[in-house]
Amino acid sequence: MEFLNNHKTLFWSALILFLFLTLQIAILPAYTNQRVYKPLPDAKPLTKDEAAGRAVYVENGCIACHSQQVREVEMDKVFGTRPSIPADYAGNHRMDVWRNTANLLGSERTGPDLTAIGERQPSDDWHLLHLYQPRAVVKESIMPSYSFLFEEKEYLAKGDIEVKVPAEFLRHKFKKIVASKKALQLVDYLKSLKQTKLPEGVKPVEFLYKKEVKKAVAGAAGGEALPDGTELYTTHCASCHQANGEGLQGAFPPLKGSPIVASEDIEVYVNIIWGGYNGRPGYGPMPSVGKNADFTPEMIAAIMNHERSSWGNNAKPVTAAEVKAVMDNIK
Repeated sequence: MEFLNNHKTLFWSALILFLFLTLQIAILPAYTNQRVYKPLPDAKPLTKDEAAGRAVYVENGCIACHSQQVREVEMDKVFGTRPSIPADYAGNHRMDVWRNTANLLGSERTGPDLTAIGERQPSDDWHLLHLYQPRAVVKESIMPSYSFLFEEKEYLAKGDIEVKVPAEFLRHKFKKIVASKKALQLVDYLKSLKQTKLPEGVKPVEFLYKKEVKKAVAGAAGGEALPDGTELYTTHCASCHQANGEGLQGAFPPLKGSPIVASEDIEVYVNIIWGGYNGRPGYGPMPSVGKNADFTPEMIAAIMNHERSSWGNNAKPVTAAEVKAVMDNIK
């Protein structure tokens, strides 16, 4: 009873217990994790602008709606090629003296997971337009507009990065939308989010609760079995060119009625899907979608056949062999 009646003894006992538990539960495990878990060999540290973009990501509360963790369940496979592992976050450091490490794993998915958004969507133009007005690229989006990260100008100055915004989303019809430094840094950070490849010989953790794999569908070209072109288009192309193939005026060109899509000479077409394109006036550069996503000839052929037979297009189907012949010349 004397112990309970002595306030000094109680205070020091509680303090010592608190410090002991802090050491055992927080400090030592964290130290062990830092010692045991190292970044993957091919992991790249953030550049100065990418790190600044991460700060903008934190500043604007993006973690409230987006996660950065691919779980080991099959339904997460759309967000990454493998489940996330501790080494993916081992290169993260404290943001500054006052703020802890920003792993940004998140716990909500009001919006999609961003673990590999830099691979899924490598286009600067898409990200900038999406930040300015999400519904310009994803009609059903509930993401708020971050238009305060952009400026409206009468004329462009040297070094200004203009965002190609469709007229219906402009507040002032004749003004130009220019990305601020913070917007550009945030896009740099988002584009840096890619899953690092595991070392050779190391197998990734398998996804659980796997769905039944869809059988390859018969392509129109000689009954050839190809992946589902509609599904591939929806995953990799529709965010820019839209589900109706009409694109966005001034931002992304239409595929509906496109002479390149309908051409019998598929060399340019395959080159664009694989390596991107930067030659159409009035539109921004298209990134290397096929190269970034590691498309196979079968995947490219399936996408091409979907585009060549949709939205009123009626071009001759292509085969994987024809696509492979073009890709061999590219590589």
